[in-house]
Amino acid sequence: MTTTVRWLRKQLAGLLALVVMAALFVASRLPESSAEEVDELAGGFRFAPLSIAMPSGFPQQEIREVNQDYTDIDAWISSVGAGIAMNDLDGDGLANDLCVTDPRIDQVVVTPTPGARSDRYAPFVLEAGALPMNDVMAPMGCAPGDFNEDGYMDLLVYYWGRTPIVHLARPGEVLLGAGSYQPVELVPGDTGPRYNGPQWNSNAVAIDDFDGDGHLDIYLGNYFQHGPVLDPSVSGGVSMNDSLSNASNGGEDYFFRWAGASGGASPSVSFDRVDDVLPQDLSKGWVLGASANDVDGDHLPELYLAQDHGRDAMLHNRSTPGTIAFEPLQGPSSPLVPKSKRIGADSFKGMAVDWGDLDRDGLYDLFVSNITTSFGIEESNYQFMATPGSRSEMRAQLQAGEAPWEDRSTDEGTAWSGWAWDVKMADFDNSGHLAIAQTNGFVKGQHNRWPQLQELATSNDLVVHDPAWWPNVRAGDDIAGNQRLHLFARKPDGGYVNVAGQLGLDVPVPTRGIATGDADGDGRLDLAVARQWGQPAFYQNQAPDPGAFIGLKLTHEGPPGTPGSPVIGAQVTVTTPDGRTLIERSDGGGGHSGKRSNDVHIGLGDVTGPVTVGVKWRDRAGVVHEQELSLTSGWHSLRLGSQAKEK
Repeated sequence: MTTTVRWLRKQLAGLLALVVMAALFVASRLPESSAEEVDELAGGFRFAPLSIAMPSGFPQQEIREVNQDYTDIDAWISSVGAGIAMNDLDGDGLANDLCVTDPRIDQVVVTPTPGARSDRYAPFVLEAGALPMNDVMAPMGCAPGDFNEDGYMDLLVYYWGRTPIVHLARPGEVLLGAGSYQPVELVPGDTGPRYNGPQWNSNAVAIDDFDGDGHLDIYLGNYFQHGPVLDPSVSGGVSMNDSLSNASNGGEDYFFRWAGASGGASPSVSFDRVDDVLPQDLSKGWVLGASANDVDGDHLPELYLAQDHGRDAMLHNRSTPGTIAFEPLQGPSSPLVPKSKRIGADSFKGMAVDWGDLDRDGLYDLFVSNITTSFGIEESNYQFMATPGSRSEMRAQLQAGEAPWEDRSTDEGTAWSGWAWDVKMADFDNSGHLAIAQTNGFVKGQHNRWPQLQELATSNDLVVHDPAWWPNVRAGDDIAGNQRLHLFARKPDGGYVNVAGQLGLDVPVPTRGIATGDADGDGRLDLAVARQWGQPAFYQNQAPDPGAFIGLKLTHEGPPGTPGSPVIGAQVTVTTPDGRTLIERSDGGGGHSGKRSNDVHIGLGDVTGPVTVGVKWRDRAGVVHEQELSLTSGWHSLRLGSQAKEK
């Protein structure tokens, strides 16, 4: 045996390891696109930045005061709360109103979208009226919905430091203003004048008819344990997560089942709190995002919970009228799929989630935001693609406790973007394909704290629950502070590429909530973005050559003369003349801190002439109906009772 052969045999294990490492490196690299290809792809989109009017006269802050135990990480604790929702609040038929939670003033602002008709009313702050408040709470998000079913849009505001408030719209208001809403408690109890009730710390909301009785229910996810997170006069009563990948010591989550309501000059609504829907380990996860959608065709919405510090939850709906029930699902086990990529067993930092049919196979896919910073915390986003061949096959697998989605983010070019937050999938150019808009960035400052954070990431789980073990993150410190909004656009041959830079969307300011809607009725979805400690942004869609589209404003039969109550959870299927099937739903409000319009929007590409539109909905009595219509491109308003009738 020659010396060379003996040497090769001795080094065989090392050489094989090098080959495997090289293969994994090549396999894990993001698909690359040429600059010309990216520019050409970006050419189908165009957004004009417009300023959002905000009220003046409120004290400004750049960081929050926090519990004394959190003093050295007050910038970390101050990293959430910028939210934005887009909807039709004044009943003019357009999604041209915004509800903004602004950390700079810790207020909830209602303001018109900029552009045409932005002078309809002046921006104003929602007031709590006679409800008890205090100075150690902060709003985290605003979710529109007609909660008392009178045909006018209300607003649910959730907080750190108190239970949520429902601002019920007073009917007949000609001009929106602070007096247009009647604030009522979601959880009655504390009477004030200073709030001393439960100190919930809520960061996630999903709104849908969970039990199938025909009325809206609410999922509310709490992040920190109930306690004085924002009270600087207190030391103690708070903690951090007990693990960086499998924590279950967060705030308890709740469901609220609709119980009754009234309209008129003094509107009211009541919900029954349901505490035992989720297993304790999921209910006390550190949830930052949630989204509901019926994926198996039984018209009961499933629910996905994006849990910071690990173990997201995919919940199959097993409810009956009057009883909310879910069953956690598990992704299939495979030697080729790491545990961190399996639904129900993952360990990544779930931040937000959205549903959409990315491959246009008639089944809903999932996109989940995680922390994906190179040389930081490099996990990956999840682009969970549905694997069943049909809706019936999907239903059978869900009934068996399986979550039939697999992550293809690496192959599709969507795996890495930054410290990611909210995500919305939408067809911004009406091409018939969804783009993926995603916010990014954490804490902006001058002093890089990534090395210290890396030390924390390798810490023992036995110590991380104590804030004293965390690295300092204070005013002036920076972690992912220059990361930017992403817009992943689909390439003609498949896969995605970020075109935000070519479109002027990648401003180096941390962003949080995303909302979408057609503010001016031109069929092109506009984009509204909440920035953490920055001015919110509105991007008017000016796509130069958009395709055709079907837009549906779906409302329940209700009192004459009212704008109408959106039919949340309605499912829409469009069949094009060439046989393609396109699906979408009326979203009640999910994600992180951004809430899209309830309108249904489906791009059609170069389709001309009428298309077949199937609508499936549940009426106020809980009865499910289906109907097919032949509709031409454009916006259509349908009243849904026992039949669909165009207004």
